[in-house]
This record gives sequence, C-alpha cells and structure tokens, in this order.
Amino acid sequence: MNQNTLSRRQWLKTALAAGASMVSWRSRAAEAAAPDVINIASRRELFVDDFLIERMTGAELRLHKPEAREVALVCDAPWEGNTSAYYAIFRDGDRFRAYYRGSHFDETKKKASHPEVACYAESRDGITWTKPKLGVCEFAGSKDNNIVWTGEGSHNFTPFKDANPACPRDARYKALAGGTTLIDGKKKHCLNALKSTDGVRWTMLKEAVITAGAFDSQNLAFWDGARREYRAYWRIFTAGYTDERGWKPAGVRAIRTATSKDFIHWENHADLRYVDSPPEHLYTNAVMPYFRAPHLFVGFPTRYQPKTQQVEPVFMTSRDGVLFRRWAEELIPITAPKDRDGNRSNYMTWGLLQLPGQDRELSVYATEAYYKGPASRVRRFTFRTDGFVSVHASGKGELLTKPLRFTGKTLELNVKGSVRVEIQDASGEPLPKFALADCQPFAGDDIARIVKWKSGPSVHALAGKPVRLRFVLENADLFSMKFNL
Repeated sequence: MNQNTLSRRQWLKTALAAGASMVSWRSRAAEAAAPDVINIASRRELFVDDFLIERMTGAELRLHKPEAREVALVCDAPWEGNTSAYYAIFRDGDRFRAYYRGSHFDETKKKASHPEVACYAESRDGITWTKPKLGVCEFAGSKDNNIVWTGEGSHNFTPFKDANPACPRDARYKALAGGTTLIDGKKKHCLNALKSTDGVRWTMLKEAVITAGAFDSQNLAFWDGARREYRAYWRIFTAGYTDERGWKPAGVRAIRTATSKDFIHWENHADLRYVDSPPEHLYTNAVMPYFRAPHLFVGFPTRYQPKTQQVEPVFMTSRDGVLFRRWAEELIPITAPKDRDGNRSNYMTWGLLQLPGQDRELSVYATEAYYKGPASRVRRFTFRTDGFVSVHASGKGELLTKPLRFTGKTLELNVKGSVRVEIQDASGEPLPKFALADCQPFAGDDIARIVKWKSGPSVHALAGKPVRLRFVLENADLFSMKFNL
C-alpha cells in the first residue's frame, strides 16, 4: 500500500469523523432548541392547573363545588358540644375513623363548659357514624365514653394512619398535637408527636418536634409515599398585616410546611407560596396527597374574615408541596345548606374519602352550627371523582397540551360531554392513524372512558415518544387523563 492510498484513507476517515461530529452537533442543537418534554409515564393527571396545558381556545379551567348531602355526625355528648372541631377523617381497612375535639362554649357565661378532649368515632360506610365506649379516658368520673386523649394537645389532636412500610408496629398511628416548651427560658407553643398501636390508646413519641409557629388550629402531618418522606403543615403568622381596628398583630394567618424522614426531626421549612393569590387569612389547611394521583397535593384551607369572623373553605393544589394554585371562589358557601353563616361555622375537615360502592364520587365533610349549637354538626358533601376542576367548554373549545411522553397502551379520560382527541408529534403535526378525523367521537359521562381511533384503542407504538394531545370539546368538562399500561 503506497503513501497516496494511506493519505486518501486518512482523509476519508477524518472527513467522516467531521461529518459525524457535525451531525451530532446539529442533533444536540436541535434537541436544545426543542421545547421541554414532560414525562407523565402512566400516572393520572388532573387538569387542576396549567402544568400540561400549552393553550386553550373556547375553553377555561373551572372550579367545581361539592354537593351537600346528609348530616353525618352530631356532637351532642356531654363532653362534646357547640365548639367541637378540627376533624381528621380517613379510611383504615374496612372502616373509617374520625378524630375531633370535643368542647362546648357557654355563650351566656362566656366561657368553656368543660375541658377540651380528643374524641373518636367510626363508620363502615362513611355515612352512619358511631361513638364507641372505649374505656380509655375519664370524664366526670366515668370512662364510659369515646375519648382517646385529654390534657395538653386535646385542642388540636390530629392523627393519621402511617403508610410508611418501615413504620414500627407500635407507631402505626401517629399524630401532631399542640404543646408548650421552654425556648431561651420562655414558655412557647409547639407541636408534640404522639403514637399509637391501635389508634385508640396514645402515648407521647417526642415533645416539641416543631417549635416555630402559631399552632392554634388544626396542624397535620402524613406519610408522602410518592416522595418517601413525612410532610407537615401548620399555622403561622406572617408580618406586615394591619387589621380592621388599626392594630398590627404578628401578621396574616398563613401556612408553613416541612419534611422529615423519621417524624421527629423536621427540615426544609418553607412558607407556602401561591401562583397568583393575594395574602389572606388561612386558618386551617387540610392538605393531603390525592390518592388517585399521589404526586399531587390537594388542600381545602379555611379562609377567615376578621371583620365578621366568618370562615369558608377554598381549594388549592400543588406539585411540590410549597407552591400552590389557590382558587379565590369559596368552595362551600355559607348557604350550603344551613347554619354555616356564624362565627367559625364552616370549616372543611381533613379527609377525602371514596365510600364503598361509590367509585364515581368522593366524599368530604364540613362543619356547621359552630357556637349556635347546642351541638355542632358535620355534613357530608360529594365531588365527582377527580372533579375539583375541569377544562370547561360552553359550546366548542380546544385544548392543546405541551409536549409529553407517556407509558401505556390506552388513553383514559374522565369527561362529561362531547370530546375527540388527536395525537400530534412534538411539532404539532397529526400522527398517522391518530388524527382528529380518525378518532371515534364520544358524547356522554364517564370517569374512565377509553379513547378509540379507527385503528383501535392502542397507542403503544407511540409510548416513549414526544407527542402532544389535542382535545376538541363541545359542551364538555374534561377532568383528568391517564395512559394505562
């Protein structure tokens, strides 16, 4: 082989390498210029914010209010009364548990009628509740009652069932409750951590686990399985607020959060922030992971009006637990249906339940007849499943998503009304077999409608590729979507 042959081969090798490098550079440049692609895998996505939305025409995000149902619980025992409050309600196997403060305020004498206690009720259907005689705590010389905790912390005792797989058996149930501690020689309010084996008999786990806050409302915590950590939410005051009397107290009633790996040591403390909401008094928070989409947090904070001392629940959601999208419109009005227009008479409880045989609806609970009495009450309300917020079209409307990747074989929608779906590539071009004309239209009401095209329902060939979804709606509400494996 002569020198000229070697030179030509070396030149060709260099040219090919340069060309490959140029192609690689162009590929990287194109990738950098392309819009971000959201990987939703096979998780359920609710249209509660603009996370997936590129644009809407003829459509809007609309808040939906729950419908009033029956009275579920009446606090009429001698140790309960017209100021019973701060309910924590959750499912535990084949039953539902409710914990709440039992208290009564004598409006004639202007003082409490008896010491506050923490009470317990249970139900098999979430509608009819019983108050078992537990024999745990004494009231007026008898243990024939449903009291589970007395003394410090009874004011806002807030339990939950710990879903942490590593949770010790003797701490399967945990709670935060108010307490006091010494800080720099001064007595300060704090939150204590409690534990229980059975949810009835409670002991102190650790005192003063959280010490910076106001704490004089329902403060809560839960196991966040999606992020594998505990998260707490509690009440604080922010600075710079002047009330209607011209006084300048510590600040606006607000919410703070933190995370923990062991429920004892709390870190990442952060005050909640909001996308576009003004500062308002928020008395309680009722934040929890949404069980059908646990990467999403939903909250039902209680907005407080200082001039009238009226309260009303609102709705908010978050994807990181700190930044929330909060809706200005009240979720449960004071007219729904009665005895909610007085001082602190319209609290949302902490709890979101799907009752047996009711896969199309979710139950929440809210208080009424606070102070009015003689016994305060809890009434059940129902949402459509996933039905907090929808993409709403009165007439014809469209929604185009941002580029996304998914994992799965079929596309499932929670929708009411008429809808068709087109799948596009990331640049917005309809993909063969998945254009709008190929989609079989649906008109009806379904919480799990499988979208079908002429080629069939399977979208498996598109899994993992950047795509956009174009929804064409007519007199419709689109609540959620999910790709099924």
